[in-house]
Amino acid sequence: MTPEATAASLALDVTSGLKTRDLEDVYQDLHRHPELSFQEHRTAQILAERLRGAGYTLTTAVGGTGVVGVLENGDGPVVWLRGDMDALPVTETTGLAYASTVDGVMHACGHDMHVTWLMFAAEALAAARETWSGTLVVIGQPAEEAGGGARAMVADGLQERFPRPDVVFGQHVAPGPAGLVSHTPGLIMSAADDVHIVVPGVGGHGSRPESTVDPVVTAAYIVTRLQTVVSREVAAADAVVLTTGQFNAGQRPNIIPAEARLGLNLRTQDVEVRERVLAAVRRIVEGECQAAGCPVPPEVSIGTSFPATINDAALDAEIAALHRELLGAESVFDFGAAMGSEDFSLLVPTAVPYDFWFVASTPEAAWQAAPGQGLGQKITAVPGNHSPLFAPDLSVLLPGVQTLVGAALHRLSG
Repeated sequence: MTPEATAASLALDVTSGLKTRDLEDVYQDLHRHPELSFQEHRTAQILAERLRGAGYTLTTAVGGTGVVGVLENGDGPVVWLRGDMDALPVTETTGLAYASTVDGVMHACGHDMHVTWLMFAAEALAAARETWSGTLVVIGQPAEEAGGGARAMVADGLQERFPRPDVVFGQHVAPGPAGLVSHTPGLIMSAADDVHIVVPGVGGHGSRPESTVDPVVTAAYIVTRLQTVVSREVAAADAVVLTTGQFNAGQRPNIIPAEARLGLNLRTQDVEVRERVLAAVRRIVEGECQAAGCPVPPEVSIGTSFPATINDAALDAEIAALHRELLGAESVFDFGAAMGSEDFSLLVPTAVPYDFWFVASTPEAAWQAAPGQGLGQKITAVPGNHSPLFAPDLSVLLPGVQTLVGAALHRLSG
């Protein structure tokens, strides 16, 4: 790198040859062919073939369907770039010409865009080896949505089989004015826990409820009482979301079932608060079951868990400054910590700094038409991640490549 060059100016040079049509073709193809968690075979094959063609040493089937490409280019730091690949069990209603062709499956969280960004960033950096020195590791991660992808890759030796990183970078598409980038030092995404509850009862005929212990009624009381946990047991300054997303019981209207099952999702930003809320959930479930005369104690278990995502503050400040230079001073803002969750940090070896940011993607017309004033109100009014209407604007394809390339060059070209 020449003395006057910066990582931002290099990123613009390195990506100057990218054609918008090529980016759109790949993205639209991936969007048409979404694959659920641990089923990302086609997506992984496309990514692997492009990385192999760019000169990366490829390892596939890491943690199931994960892809890892390594490009060694002389002495220097090791940088990991990560993108997740899986889609969601959502039926798309966008009406796009390139809408999903898979019934009941959609890239409703934008991982198709993540793969596109990762692929073209990797190719651009490989084609510009003369501008940097070090080792680049590109990771296509499966099953982020299921919460098991990062754990599966780590269990399969990701942190031992490949060069240990000096820094790890990742990014995520999100609602907001297309082209803006959100950087938050420290806590940027919350921890999440799925809580599974089995409410036992005594089944019987709907005409003779006196001979039963109705788990549906008990579960309904539990759902209602759980609403008081956040409102009455958590301080207003602590960010907590507790959602009952599943309520399953019975097969026929005239049969009182023998059990009911609830699925909760808990979002927290503090370890002590998390433990206090989980204790409250257990207390309420046990209390309601005891009050109802359930024949055996209820079951309360923790399923999929995501840790909090906590950026290295100094690193985030550096990358935010780089992105301001790359995209313009007004393009970078701090939206604060989100209640959403990620398994990105699980990939990162202990004591290695990482930075994770959001690229906003709502089309301008949709953003302008959204009701409300200010960023916070409008974001709630436009389709966001996991919505069947989520449709990132194609204009963010190239900037998303540039933000990844710039971050990598920030370390590799120093």
